[in-house]
Amino acid sequence: MSRVIVIYDSETGNTEKMATAVADGARKVKDIEVIVKKVDQVTHEDLLSSHGIIIGSPTYYGLMSGKLKSFIDTTEKIHGKLRGKVGGAFTSSGGTASGAETTLLSILHAMLVHGMIVVGRDDNKHYGAAATGAPKGKDVQMCAELGKRVAELTKKLYS
Repeated sequence: MSRVIVIYDSETGNTEKMATAVADGARKVKDIEVIVKKVDQVTHEDLLSSHGIIIGSPTYYGLMSGKLKSFIDTTEKIHGKLRGKVGGAFTSSGGTASGAETTLLSILHAMLVHGMIVVGRDDNKHYGAAATGAPKGKDVQMCAELGKRVAELTKKLYS
């Protein structure tokens, strides 16, 4: 069975709600185990034992949160061991044009440096799921779709 981990940081609860929706979408794919963890509970072993890694952060000055960045900085200890794993990103921001895309890209950059395969979209929301404030109907659906897409590719590559 393939495993997808959803990692998030959330101060207001908005990104946590998104993480739940991402996990719900991933769980729709048969034979995928889904784990959800707040970033301060994640270990390197969690990353190594997962085939898909989806990371979410609030948007802080157009970048991921410091807590998430600090964790990613520690992954230099396992550099080269995440190669070929499937990745995706999501973020919540305080408003439109407030850095959501650059936040997603900051997460995806780290994944690419690790040699991961990142999942994008060709229709819209190219870099991942984003919500302004508390995620609502379409935002929740977009998160679920992200989780499902990552899980489907993970299953194709690792089953």
